[in-house]
Amino acid sequence: MFKRAAVLVVSCGALLGGCGGDPRGDTGEIVSNLLEAGFPADDIEVVEDAVYVGRDAQVTLEASRQMLQPGEGSAEQYGSAGVGTAVTKICVNPTSAFKSYTRLSQGLDMAIANYNSLGLRITFAWGPTTGCTANITAQTTSGTGGSAGFPSGGLPYGVINIGTGLNSFSVDVNEHVITHELGHTIGMRHSDFYDSSISCGSGGSGVPPPFSPIPGTPSAATPGGSLMNTCPPPTPTGEFTSSDRTALQYLY
Repeated sequence: MFKRAAVLVVSCGALLGGCGGDPRGDTGEIVSNLLEAGFPADDIEVVEDAVYVGRDAQVTLEASRQMLQPGEGSAEQYGSAGVGTAVTKICVNPTSAFKSYTRLSQGLDMAIANYNSLGLRITFAWGPTTGCTANITAQTTSGTGGSAGFPSGGLPYGVINIGTGLNSFSVDVNEHVITHELGHTIGMRHSDFYDSSISCGSGGSGVPPPFSPIPGTPSAATPGGSLMNTCPPPTPTGEFTSSDRTALQYLY
């Protein structure tokens, strides 16, 4: 998750989490699809042919097309397009570098527990292990942010990038960032995707576009109202809010 920058095209170094992943597809179509799905133009960035929203979620061509399919959550506040029903156990496989950072490892443990406490049809596990129906690599990058991407082809996005600078912050901060990035891999948008100033504190109108909130969730984002806000609160707890829990239980 990143501080917002209201620019469309930036250099690779401007992303706190770096430029990971395999850029695919036609960037023009991805941008067009994202605009149709309700993302503001100034929230979309193209970095060396890879398209990001909210400065931390990469969107592939297939993922952008899924957002426009009926029933895929394109008009909902929290959902983009989720993972398929064939995915039941998602294994998060930290690299050796990731495991060498104590608080990153603790944050991953706590993030996995956050999801598994909800009784969803999907569970997360520290990998490698058996019975995995999907895998995500947890790897390190520079800085104090994180990045991931949205699902495509029924599978979660395959990588989360977590800044090693987070190791100097509290375990709760690490838990917050890792839980947030795992949320993107299974299709969770920023709850303030239409105006990141709600959580980041500058610019924007705060007026949501027409969309259908997930039943039981607010019709507009508020500061600290969701772990999936673009920017974290001043003192993150690393825990889901009641709206986050409602949204995840509705989607999964």
